[in-house]
Amino acid sequence: MSKTVEAVRIDKWLWAARFFKTRTLASDAIDSGKVRLNDERTKPARNLKTGDILAIDNGASVWQVVVLQLADKRSAAAIAQTLYQETEESVARRAALAEDRKFFREPTMQIKGRPTKRDRRLLDKTQS
Repeated sequence: MSKTVEAVRIDKWLWAARFFKTRTLASDAIDSGKVRLNDERTKPARNLKTGDILAIDNGASVWQVVVLQLADKRSAAAIAQTLYQETEESVARRAALAEDRKFFREPTMQIKGRPTKRDRRLLDKTQS
């Protein structure tokens, strides 16, 4: 990031900030409405500016970030994290979801049909 960039395509920035592995995935997410710029749907070619607010659903989690710096090249993860700042409510929401996932029990033996290997072992253990 030796040169300062004044405007960057939103799909390039999402890729450079490491929210998506490829620009194609970033473009597809933008097209399907999973990325919102200032609470509005946008297109992949839209230019991003510092101070813009992005809501990003990358499949694993939902982020709300403020753009601090612009970059059009992908670099180290430590550098990529300096490109944005996650909002307080987004941090709290992601922490609450992570806490909920700790207590989630995978449903067992509720699906009708052939039992899995794990289900069979549980059945055998309870029957003996």
